Amino acid sequence: MKKLLDEFREFALKGNVLDMAIGIIIGGAFGTIVSSLVKDVIMPPIGMVLGGVDFSDIKIPLRAAEAGREAVTMNIGVFLNNVISFVIIAWAVFMLVKGVNMLRQRFEKEQAAAPPPPPPPSEQYLKEIRDALVKK
Repeated sequence: MKKLLDEFREFALKGNVLDMAIGIIIGGAFGTIVSSLVKDVIMPPIGMVLGGVDFSDIKIPLRAAEAGREAVTMNIGVFLNNVISFVIIAWAVFMLVKGVNMLRQRFEKEQAAAPPPPPPPSEQYLKEIRDALVKK
């Protein structure tokens, strides 16, 4: 049992797992913000332009409500809100990855263009000794 706990601790405390957990938490919060943006900011003006339509109310009835039974509907408007949320999140992630790739390429170009650092003094002394021995 102790070995299993030690293995789990090693796994859980690795940097990549912690980074992933932080990403998931931030992603969840970002998803909530985008959902609110779509539902509360973007869709009301679109609905107003289309004649006062509230997209979350767009439903296709499959079975009418009866005594003791609720109506069964396909909630098309909620689906549309989720699709728009997905597109916004996908666009934001795309722009983030694109920005990171641009920065990485710029950094790699700067690294390639930079002259190599001078050798440490010990290597310089060894080269001088080697050259002196070759001349003899």
